[in-house]
Amino acid sequence: MTLKKKFLLRVDQEIYDALERWANDEFRSVNAHIEYILRNALKEAGRLPKIESKIDTRDEK
Repeated sequence: MTLKKKFLLRVDQEIYDALERWANDEFRSVNAHIEYILRNALKEAGRLPKIESKIDTRDEK
């Protein structure tokens, strides 16, 4: 199992509400959806670490 780093994220309420709606549409928690969005952005930017292949990607659609 991959260790997960915990950190506090402060966002504007309007952004959080939009993320929550989006996450619900995708049947994910807000936390899981933020991680999904970040992972995809890192992939697109070519900045995803090589160890990413070991991370469970069952959440991806």
